Amino acid sequence: MRNLLYIAILSISLGSCGGGGSDPTPPPVVNTAPTVPTLALPVNNSLCTDNVLNFTWNASTDAEGGVITYEIQVAKNTSFSPVSHTQTSTTTSKSITLEKGIAYYWRVKATDSKNASSNYSSTFNLYTEGVGITNHLPFSPELVSPTLNEIVHGAPKILALTWTASDVDTSDILTYDVYFGTDKNNLSIVSSSQSAKTYSASLLASKNYYWKVTVKDNKGGQTVGQVWSFTTD
Repeated sequence: MRNLLYIAILSISLGSCGGGGSDPTPPPVVNTAPTVPTLALPVNNSLCTDNVLNFTWNASTDAEGGVITYEIQVAKNTSFSPVSHTQTSTTTSKSITLEKGIAYYWRVKATDSKNASSNYSSTFNLYTEGVGITNHLPFSPELVSPTLNEIVHGAPKILALTWTASDVDTSDILTYDVYFGTDKNNLSIVSSSQSAKTYSASLLASKNYYWKVTVKDNKGGQTVGQVWSFTTD
């Protein structure tokens, strides 16, 4: 009888310490940012006859199914400093009233309900038609290479600085003034009114270089680009 009592107590003890408990808590879901939006309208390099514009883009996706909010930025330069208009939307479009006769640049990013944001989209540009305007300024030059803040290896060497530029007046002839140096506040003009969108620069090792391009049309219009930089090792 004493043995049976011992076995019963042992069974209760094992039951209270062993398996049969609740399942382990699953690990928390890691939140990821939405995908980057793709711009749709106005198409890049548009000449817009109306200054009240409906900006549209393709929807982002969110792996966790969260609610997505979009932020659209519109600026008068490619560095978005300052930003002329910042608007948010839960849909893939937003109407914004712009000034007439101005070159604008716009981009969009997506943010989910847990505040995780995508990168900004690519940048589109447009020009709003002004009253009585017969010539439109060229768009600001866009950097091709070397990329912004790139480290260039193998100096001393000759490096091709390259860019692109466009104008809504497609018949305009564009030329370029190139400024280059190691002092960003005192760049020297190294080429004037060239037609090629490239310049061969002589580089030394262990230097910070800065450069910019002014694009000019054949009707007296010109647009000064932002200062770009790179470093040699």
